[in-house]
Amino acid sequence: MDNSVTDRQRQAEALANAQIPGLTPENEAGERNIVAESKRDVLDVSGAPVEAPTDAELERITDDVIGQLKSVYDPEIPTDIYELGLIYKVELEDDRVLKVTMTLTAPGCPVAGEMPVWVQEACEVVAGVRRVEVEMTFDPPWTPDRMSDEAKLELNML
Repeated sequence: MDNSVTDRQRQAEALANAQIPGLTPENEAGERNIVAESKRDVLDVSGAPVEAPTDAELERITDDVIGQLKSVYDPEIPTDIYELGLIYKVELEDDRVLKVTMTLTAPGCPVAGEMPVWVQEACEVVAGVRRVEVEMTFDPPWTPDRMSDEAKLELNML
């Protein structure tokens, strides 16, 4: 009677093992069959070329990025963040990732969580840019000295 239970157990185990992908009677003892792992297809839908931008394209992207940054306004001050001097650095890597380092007029700014997203969304539409990363910094802290003359004029500070 013990043999019939053992046979049933073996049949159930064989049935269960048959449903495990890649498990064969040869590697059932634990040896792993070396098989190429399946890989996910990753599609880049940004439309940006893979190679580094040319000098002419870099100039166009720079102008477009500045234009997009000028479309983002600080809701408390009626001028754009570019002229306010909130943008500290913009870099376009060879892999076409745009890195923006920015600040706010004050660390307690009510849109501190939202403004980096506004900047990212504004710059993502620039042709030739694959991805945008925005980093927030408060070092050095922003002062009105960072404002352009255009912003100062607009705010009657000249």
